[in-house]
Amino acid sequence: MITMVPKAELHCHLEGAASPDLVRRLAARHSVVLPSETFDENGDFAWSDFLHFLKVYDIASSVIRTPEDYRDVTYQYLMDCAAEGAIYVEVMSSPDHAAAVGMSYTAHLEGIVAGIEDARTDSGIEGRIIVTCVRHLGPERGVEVARQVVAHPHDLVTGFGMGGDENAFEPRDFAPAFEIVHASGLPCTVHAGEVAGAESVRAALDALPVQRLGHGVRAIEDPDLVRELVDKQIVLEVCPGSNIATGVYDNYSDHPLLALRDAGCRITLNSDDPPYFGTSIGQEYDRASNLFGLDDTALREVTMTAIDAAFADPETKRKLREKASL
Repeated sequence: MITMVPKAELHCHLEGAASPDLVRRLAARHSVVLPSETFDENGDFAWSDFLHFLKVYDIASSVIRTPEDYRDVTYQYLMDCAAEGAIYVEVMSSPDHAAAVGMSYTAHLEGIVAGIEDARTDSGIEGRIIVTCVRHLGPERGVEVARQVVAHPHDLVTGFGMGGDENAFEPRDFAPAFEIVHASGLPCTVHAGEVAGAESVRAALDALPVQRLGHGVRAIEDPDLVRELVDKQIVLEVCPGSNIATGVYDNYSDHPLLALRDAGCRITLNSDDPPYFGTSIGQEYDRASNLFGLDDTALREVTMTAIDAAFADPETKRKLREKASL
């Protein structure tokens, strides 16, 4: 049973939100034959470790080839979230994946916007877009993506971030990209403290103008860093199901969600790449209840934290707070 406490999600990769069934349908739409090893015997995505996951992710994302495809991926994901009680979702888009199949930045954005608007009409859920660069593609490409964001502003593009292989390059290498977007007035987030340790979080905080951290959980390895996160009110986009699936932690008992929360860190719950990790935003809230012992009051506090930290305009946040308090 999925608790119907109102939910808000800040950390989900859009291309990674496409279900195996939708990926197969998009492949058929474009007469693309995917490698048989993309899926396991049950039809789910098949991967063995984090780098293999990134490879399968890229293969599956390659079937998202038109604005209509991006619309369908966005719409299905938001509608699924709404069915589990989500009232707000920020999706991370990747212009680099769109470019890899010949799509322009504006074409991929057109499709995502259509999906958000259609889902809002059909369910009432609000969606926003965080455009991300891919770390392992390098700093120069990061600058190119940042320039595209600034050159083509849109009301639904409300933030900038970076995903990819956390062990590739250093956060400071991407400071020029982040400064371009930050100077335009958009807030920023970045993946840090997931597959790399507390030093990755420290490097990101020192080099980049971020208000939130994607994951950030391995900050727990450095008590001084945890205190800094509390003092600076840096919000953590925590993804427990993802962390277990990718082997960052062996089990939920080892996961530091409660330790970070008890230390005063601002915690949100997120699904990351839900079909790859066998999760959803509803399941993340349920695990927080069943495995971490958060009651409905605590879960509503998590939602309110996410709304407060959302890269959305004040009026949207006001409306979301009203919904979350019902």
